[in-house]
Amino acid sequence: MSIFYDLVFENELEEAHRLESQGYPEDEAGSLETFRYRQSQSPELFLGAYIPSADGTGRTLIGYVCSTLSPDTTLTHESMSKHVPGSKSVCIHSVCVAPQHRRKHVALNLLKDYIRRLEEAGKYDRVLLIAHEELRGLYEKAGFEWDGLSAVVHGSRPWFEMRKDLTSAEAAAAPDASAQAQGQALPAGLWEALAHQSTRTRPVPRLLTFFAHAVEDVTNSAASDGSPTNKYDLLCPRLGCGSIILKAGVAQWVERASVQLEPAGSTIPDCLGVLPAPPNTAQWWLITPNAMVFENIGFSRPVQTTGGNRLKLLACAECDLGPLGWCEEGGSEFWLACNRVGYRA
Repeated sequence: MSIFYDLVFENELEEAHRLESQGYPEDEAGSLETFRYRQSQSPELFLGAYIPSADGTGRTLIGYVCSTLSPDTTLTHESMSKHVPGSKSVCIHSVCVAPQHRRKHVALNLLKDYIRRLEEAGKYDRVLLIAHEELRGLYEKAGFEWDGLSAVVHGSRPWFEMRKDLTSAEAAAAPDASAQAQGQALPAGLWEALAHQSTRTRPVPRLLTFFAHAVEDVTNSAASDGSPTNKYDLLCPRLGCGSIILKAGVAQWVERASVQLEPAGSTIPDCLGVLPAPPNTAQWWLITPNAMVFENIGFSRPVQTTGGNRLKLLACAECDLGPLGWCEEGGSEFWLACNRVGYRA
């Protein structure tokens, strides 16, 4: 099962609340109004786990984690009910997974991705939550520490507070002080260059599943030859990379036969969409007449196909994520899968 993570849309809140009602007793579950408040105040802290539809154009919410911000360093009734923008403590309210997807590590992997995003944001100091004692093991696997009985009373059962201190991407990349003390200093100017690179603002790639109407929302009106073009810059879909692959208006949208880009049954990164098995059709961005049109693209060595053609697979030239698409060796047409690139929306 291919699971990916993305922010929860406003029109998905009723489904998220349905999962909440299935996962928590009535005296503990949050209301739909509460969900709407959290998503409206801190949408970047409402993350969902999704499975793609068979045709790659839709998604089904199977789990979520949602939070608000507080200036407090421990959880209180106020910090659990009020969002304070710009605060350093991320207060998790709910972690929930659909009943049929439990005991499959969905919650653990969702939490790990959530924490990674918080660390990459570089503006939070800690994550706080309260949990019942039987869930202690889950949260400890995700890196949380046990703080003991919480003062928060919610429902009939006692809650225990847990926390995780965050390490920013910049701090993790900083040179080790002890190594420098031993004379292993970095060459002059190198660390400044690395620090500049790690802190520069990168575009945030929106996956095709982010858009309510999929391809329809990412295309411009038809070009002179009748083919719609890409409305947004195409990006590497990996969060934290977001390298610009192609500028807006350069590619043409085409629906044509799918292509098997990796061995059957192989695991692909969550940010890459699943392509239908040939001879079913898939949705592609067509780029012509040569590779100079790209802002950034990498090519694999030629791969022999069962039909006798030799293809090169396309990947992000900056982080090597792929395959994003393909081209025939020596050809003048380059094909990017619509659900394997990000959109600068």
